[in-house]
Formats: sequence, C-alpha cells, structure tokens
Amino acid sequence: MQEQAIPLCNSGDLVEGSQAVPFDVVHAGQTCRAFAIRFEGQVHAFLNRCTHVAMEMDYQPDRFFDDSGQWLLCATHGATYRPDTGECVGGPCRGGLVKIALSEHEGVVRWHTDWNLQPVVF
Repeated sequence: MQEQAIPLCNSGDLVEGSQAVPFDVVHAGQTCRAFAIRFEGQVHAFLNRCTHVAMEMDYQPDRFFDDSGQWLLCATHGATYRPDTGECVGGPCRGGLVKIALSEHEGVVRWHTDWNLQPVVF
C-alpha cells in the first residue's frame, strides 16, 4: 500500500509539553488509539499502548506528560518514555513505543501511513 499524508490537526493544536491530539489507526489488524504531541518544538506521534502491558497510557484523556513536561508517563504502572523517540527510560516496559511519522508544513500537522499503520476507515 502506498504511503499517504493525512491531515491530523493545525500546528497550533499541539502545545509544547501539553495535551495530545488523539487519532485512530489500524495496527496489526486492530483499531488502536494514537496520539500526537509537541516536544522541544517538534511534533511526534506514538501508539497509545504501553509496552509493559498493552493498555492505553493517558492518566486523563489525552494527557501523557509527567509534571515536568519532559517525559511521557504510563499512568497504570509508571513506565516512562522519551517524548522524541518513545524509548523507555524507566519503570516496567519492554522496548519503546511504536512511533508514527509526522510532518508539519504551512500550519498543518500530517501523519504518514505505512504498511504497518493505516487510517481507520468508517
């Protein structure tokens, strides 16, 4: 399947170290939640699935950053991830988060599909 660039949100919707923008993807044949964030001026996105136990990570809807705004935190068991790479840096986890390619151009953030991640079609 050919890669697509799908508009996700306006650039201004992603505030540094703040609330995420959620979206749905199909991963391994299942519909999964994903989230986009802004960290150190760049946009990043990941599946909303902790690597310790495959469950959603946000402690409140679309809230993933710890109090310092420097780490992504799984609310259930405390696994901690780097916001730019998804690499696990602490707590119980098995590897890093599944990263989703994003781009930002002319005030719009787009996510890029690939063979492993596809848009949800209703």
